[in-house]
Amino acid sequence: MSESGASPATSVAVERLRKSFGERLVLDDVSLEVESGALTAILGASGSGKTTLLRLIAGFERTDAGRIRLADRVVDGPRVYVPPERRRIGYVPQEGALFPHLNVAANVGFGLRAGPRRPDRKAFEARVAELLGLVGLDGFERRLPHQLSGGERQRVALARALAARPELVLLDEPFSSLDVELRTSMRREVVAVLAKAGATAILVTHDQDEALSIARRVAVLQHGRIVQYDEPEALYSRPVNGEVARFVGHGNLLLGRLENGFVHSVLGAIAVELGVPAPERCAVGILVRPEQIDLAAVDGAAPGERLPRGVVVSREFHGHDVLVAVRLDEPVWGLPPAFPTRTGFELFARLPGPVAPEPGTRVSIRVRGTAAAWVSNPTG
Repeated sequence: MSESGASPATSVAVERLRKSFGERLVLDDVSLEVESGALTAILGASGSGKTTLLRLIAGFERTDAGRIRLADRVVDGPRVYVPPERRRIGYVPQEGALFPHLNVAANVGFGLRAGPRRPDRKAFEARVAELLGLVGLDGFERRLPHQLSGGERQRVALARALAARPELVLLDEPFSSLDVELRTSMRREVVAVLAKAGATAILVTHDQDEALSIARRVAVLQHGRIVQYDEPEALYSRPVNGEVARFVGHGNLLLGRLENGFVHSVLGAIAVELGVPAPERCAVGILVRPEQIDLAAVDGAAPGERLPRGVVVSREFHGHDVLVAVRLDEPVWGLPPAFPTRTGFELFARLPGPVAPEPGTRVSIRVRGTAAAWVSNPTG
């Protein structure tokens, strides 16, 4: 650790941040460290505070309490405030927000001309050409924003953010206005561009697929607090509570009783991973992902094996897989299910390929692997 308290590998450190707007508390005791050279995602639903956090880091808003460090420099905190233009931060807003009257070269070079060290014409043109090459837009210098596609406008916005070689790039839901196919390709392109530039980046998004697919680490922001900050694989397989499990991916949430490292529930005895020690025979919540569920004909159990059963009520075809809903025959023993519905408790299974049981088919159910679990209570 340096004398400032930030690790040399830490590009951004947010320490016990608090922010209110009038009587509404938006961020409450938020702390976060972003590794240098990494892309970190802040994932949250609308109103969770994620855009406010980004604006505080950028300097567009001031903190009520706490500190923000960029590398070893405090830019916001008690008696300290560094304005946005002196923070060396590149900002990519939604839909690019390009100047409509300026061509691509002028949009990309805007940050160069506005900075304290203005390059001469030759250096300016060379840097713009370098950036356009980086984002795959060679020869686009003279085009106006209305002559570009949505993806091209976002690449120009990224090039503009990188123009002054910022210490940090902030991306505020930059793909939200793009169609699904373009959004996927743009994610890959942006990751590649940031990696080539050696930039540290923070992406704000409400799209879980986006966060999990491109970020090195993901911070889940709920009700103004970071409830989990983890690698995508850990976030998906070991959420800290049921609320995170519901938010990150499809999941079956059940209640059960812990005994000898297994949870006994309507799905039988399931091996679990508990993040904290728990007393025997206590009520716990468990997460079983749809891809952990195998469905078979009701007579598919081995001799002497007793499997839970149900009936297929619906299926959603997604091409590469099918999401199947199964209504279980029995309720969770003595404890209410986490997802009661008007038609009874429904379990979701994700089956590979285009073939899946028809609605009305009776099936037996088997769980593969271990489930994430956390101490719960009888009311869920």
